[in-house]
Amino acid sequence: MPGIPKLSLVEGAFEELSQELATYLDTLRGEGSNVASEITPLLAESEQEEGGESKTTDKDAVLKKLVTASSALNSAPERELQAAYNLLIHLIGQSPDPEMYLPPVCRYLTNPITSSPQNGTGIALGILGTLFNTLQPDDETRFHVLLAIVELLKRTGNYEHIRPQLKNLDAWLKEWEMDPNQERQLFRILSEAAATGGEPEESYMYLLKAVRTLQEEASSPQARDLSLNALKTALQSEKHFDFQDLTSLDSIQALRKSDETWSELLELFVDQTYEDLEDFKDGNGSFITDQGLNEDVLDKKMRLLTLATLAAQASDTRTIPYSQISKALRIPAEDVEMWVIDCIRCGLVEGKLSQQREEFLVHRSTHRTFGEKQWREIASRLETWRASLTNVLVVVRQQKEEFIREKEAELAGPQMRGGYRPDRRQRTDNMEVV
Repeated sequence: MPGIPKLSLVEGAFEELSQELATYLDTLRGEGSNVASEITPLLAESEQEEGGESKTTDKDAVLKKLVTASSALNSAPERELQAAYNLLIHLIGQSPDPEMYLPPVCRYLTNPITSSPQNGTGIALGILGTLFNTLQPDDETRFHVLLAIVELLKRTGNYEHIRPQLKNLDAWLKEWEMDPNQERQLFRILSEAAATGGEPEESYMYLLKAVRTLQEEASSPQARDLSLNALKTALQSEKHFDFQDLTSLDSIQALRKSDETWSELLELFVDQTYEDLEDFKDGNGSFITDQGLNEDVLDKKMRLLTLATLAAQASDTRTIPYSQISKALRIPAEDVEMWVIDCIRCGLVEGKLSQQREEFLVHRSTHRTFGEKQWREIASRLETWRASLTNVLVVVRQQKEEFIREKEAELAGPQMRGGYRPDRRQRTDNMEVV
C-alpha cells in the first residue's frame, strides 16, 4: 500500500495537500471510492479569474468530504497512521470554522485502530494529546478532544493517566463556557472511566457532579435515572457512609413521589438502624435482589452505621456494653470486637475496647445526620466547657491575687527590717557623743 511522502512534514498548499490526502483515502477505502475526483472541481475554483485575481478555494466544501471519508484512516498502516491524521488536522486548521470538523475526527480516534490492535490506543492518545495542547486554552473544541481522550482511557482502564490533569477541570469548563448538558456528558464519562480504572470514590464524585447539573429539572426522567444510579453507587460503596450529599439534592427528594421504595431505603441509611433494614427487607420481598444490590454489602454497611449511632448516643457514660452492640447489630457476642475494629478502620468511631469489662469506651463518634438535636447537643457541650473555663478563670485569678499578696509581703519584710537601721545608727551616734 503506497504511503504519503509528506504527511509527517505537512508542507505544501491547501489544494495540493487536500488532493494528496484524498488520493490516500481512496487507496484505503478501495474500489468505488472517489474522494479525489469529488474534490477536484472544488479545488479547481482557485484558478485565475479574469483580471488576474484568484478565487478563494471553498475549503469547507473540500473538508466536509475529506472528514467524512477519514474514518478509513483507522485502517491505515501503523507507520502511516499518525502522519495521516496530522495532515487531516493540519487541513482542518486552515478552515474558517475548524470547530465544525474536529469533533468527528475525535470520534474516529476513539474507535478501534484495526490496523494496530496493540498500539492503536497509544497512537490515538498521542494524536489527541497533541491536538489538545495545540488548541488555545479557551477554545471549546478542547472539550470534544477531552471527551475522546477520556473515552479511550475508559475503554482501556487507564484512568490514572488523566487523573493529574483533572485538577484543572473546573478552570477548563469555566474557560470553555460549557452548558449543563455538555458538563453532564463529561462528568458521566469521567465517572465511567474512574469506575473501570478501579477508583469507585472518584467515580461517585463525578456521578454526583453530573446529577447536580439537573437540579433545575429535578423531576425529569434523565434526572431520575442519574439520581438512582448515584444512589445505587453510594449504597454499594464500601467506603461511603455519609448520605447527606444525596438527600440535599432536589432530584433525590423527587424520588419520594416517583420511587417511594428507593426513597425509603435511602432514609434507612441516613439515620436508621440494622433492625429497621431487616424490617424493610421483610416488607419489600425481593426488591434488593431485583435491583441488583448486594445484600451482604448493605448489611455490613448498616451494621457499621448502627454502631456509629450507638457511639453517638452514648454521650453520658461514653461506654457501650458488648451485649448492647451484639443485640443492636444482631451478631454473636464473640464477633463484637471484630465489628468495633472495622468501624474504627472506617473512621466512624474512635475508642478503646475493654475485654475485661466487656465494653467499648467511645472517644469520638460520627453523627450520621446533623440537625436540631445535634445543634442542641453542641450547645450543651459548649455551655459545659464555658462553665468549666469560668471555673478555671476564677481559680487562676485567685492564684494570681494570692501570688501578688505574697510578693507584696516579701517586699514589705525587708523595708520593715531596714526601718530600724536609722534608729540603730542614731543610738550609735549618741553613744559616741557620750
